[in-house]
Amino acid sequence: MSAIPDIKPGQSIELLKELHILTRDGKLNQDSRRKLKQVYHLFQFIEPLLAEVLAERGDLTLADHGAGKSYLGFILYDLFLKDKGVGHIYGIETRAELVERSRELAARLAFERMSFLDLTVEQSITSPLLPERIDVVTALHACNTATDDAIKFALNKQARFIVLVPCCQAEVAAVLRKNKNQSFGLTPLSEIWRHPIHTREFGSQLTNVLRCLQLEAHGYQLTVTELVGWEHSMKNELIIARRTDAPRKNAQQRLESILHELNLDELRERFVY
Repeated sequence: MSAIPDIKPGQSIELLKELHILTRDGKLNQDSRRKLKQVYHLFQFIEPLLAEVLAERGDLTLADHGAGKSYLGFILYDLFLKDKGVGHIYGIETRAELVERSRELAARLAFERMSFLDLTVEQSITSPLLPERIDVVTALHACNTATDDAIKFALNKQARFIVLVPCCQAEVAAVLRKNKNQSFGLTPLSEIWRHPIHTREFGSQLTNVLRCLQLEAHGYQLTVTELVGWEHSMKNELIIARRTDAPRKNAQQRLESILHELNLDELRERFVY
């Protein structure tokens, strides 16, 4: 058990040093403490989902999209999977140097049931390097349409749970901006995004609303909340989706109605399939 305050019992001190959360002499500075708090807070949301899948199946697969340095994957493996003898975590990242660094770290720590893949989210949907079934899909601060690709991946893999912290939703705002003059003649709602700052903020909000309707149309039950503890991040919305195989009947209809009402029909392929 660690004697360092703020660190969970059973947490590998060597892992935290390798992730540069702890200094080489085992100290935790203010910036690192904030980073660790963020990861632990997210762990509290994800741990019960992993436990549920493991209890149901006796096994577990998790894919983390836009994994970066794989803080989350390593922490989940260390605190939840390491001693269980089953389960596999896949980190998916397009920066080859980060993928290689994560592979080396997993090998050093003997985290044998972790794989790191140099793939885009879109490539990962059909890659033979991933199993046909993925139980839990995470995409934390996957920028712009990468979150939508992660949703598409999760739907293709029939994920039991999807955990999203969306980031930099620029696409919808760009289409709102492009069609602004035309929209003025179609609906008074265009006043909502008449000013550039409102276009950006409304576009971001609307993107997540459309994503939620999309997931509900595919039979997921949603929890949408603030990711408390990430108070230093402007992107603080947490979406947790649980597959129920009971689609909300009017979700797709409402989604398409919103796209049409707001002059966003060209985005239909992204949100409706």
